[in-house]
Amino acid sequence: MRFRRILSLVFLWQLAASVCYYTVFAATPFFRDEFGLSGAQVGLVLTALSLGYAAFLLPLGAMTDRFGERRMLTVGLVGLSVGSVAVAGAWSYPTLLVGTFLLGSLYGTAMPGTNKAIFDNVPVGRQNLAVGIKQVGVTAGSGVSALLVTSIAGALFWEAGFYVAAVAGFAIAAVFWFAYRGQPVDGDTEYPEYRTLLQNTPYLSLTVAGVCLGAGLFTTTGYTIIYINESVGATVAFGGFVLAAIQVSGSAGRVVTGWLSDVLPGDPRQRIATILLVQAAASAVLFVAVGLVEDRLLAAALFVGVGFFALGFTGIYFSCLATLVPAEEMGSATGGGQLALVAGALVAPPTFGYLADAVSYRASWGMLAGLSLLATLFIVRVIRTEPPTQSEAAVGATDPQD
Repeated sequence: MRFRRILSLVFLWQLAASVCYYTVFAATPFFRDEFGLSGAQVGLVLTALSLGYAAFLLPLGAMTDRFGERRMLTVGLVGLSVGSVAVAGAWSYPTLLVGTFLLGSLYGTAMPGTNKAIFDNVPVGRQNLAVGIKQVGVTAGSGVSALLVTSIAGALFWEAGFYVAAVAGFAIAAVFWFAYRGQPVDGDTEYPEYRTLLQNTPYLSLTVAGVCLGAGLFTTTGYTIIYINESVGATVAFGGFVLAAIQVSGSAGRVVTGWLSDVLPGDPRQRIATILLVQAAASAVLFVAVGLVEDRLLAAALFVGVGFFALGFTGIYFSCLATLVPAEEMGSATGGGQLALVAGALVAPPTFGYLADAVSYRASWGMLAGLSLLATLFIVRVIRTEPPTQSEAAVGATDPQD
């Protein structure tokens, strides 16, 4: 079936892109040792990555609506591969920051392009599950990168993982360009009016919640290996396996919540937002628990739970977003939604590292727990506030041709 082919190609693209992007998170212990970085300086590497992402999300989302996802996703994956090579070739801390900024900026093609591909080509009734499956490419890519970097570093050198990711990215970009065929691009499409989104109250509430949830997602991914090594006392290799396990459970969370959002009864906006509410509340509890344990196996088990809830929310987050905006604005609205997630990653990682150095890791994890609780308040507003009714939302639109 056509939509299965589309979904397979989008998943493959997302997997390759995420391997390139998340190698930076997996390599934080090696950056620390290579360049003699403090905890806060490690956080600034993640901030540079996220800043590049944030700076280009809105323009790349608008360009996706204007030029189509096939062109933008192909260019994006080629750029991510180049960025991986730039990070591996960094010879100083400043050049490392430049390389990570470049890598992050091209990842800005991911969410607008892949979400537009799903909601333009997958039939209603399967869209939320499709988003969940597509989002597994993010967690799977992160898990692969964790094993790739930590395993190859032991046998060769830490830069080797980045080179492998780059080669795979170039190859899959070529496959995607020649195999993907989506909906025709309307050459008369204009750049979006972001004022319309700014007048959408539940959309704004969701993006504020996204800032808080994104802080937990990106900070957890960036500091898991270091925390397991420094606080729990396990090896870097064990930390790499824990990070990979987190991504597996995050993948499960995205698929399960996507399936639930399709099969549960009730108004789409309210049922999907309620699932997101549960994930945010559970994340707060688990962040507190992670900071209290010292046994490595118990810590690993709790991190798996963190993965399911705190990393497994993004599919349902974008499904919720699709109930608040019309289909023709999905590219730009997704860019704004992802910008909110990344905004949380601009400040949270260095703050987490500073608290760990100056106070304790318990304070760091407590900060993430507080942000998750704050997110629940804004998700409640999404549930209780009706979106504008000028045009039909992306979820609930007419089925595209199967």
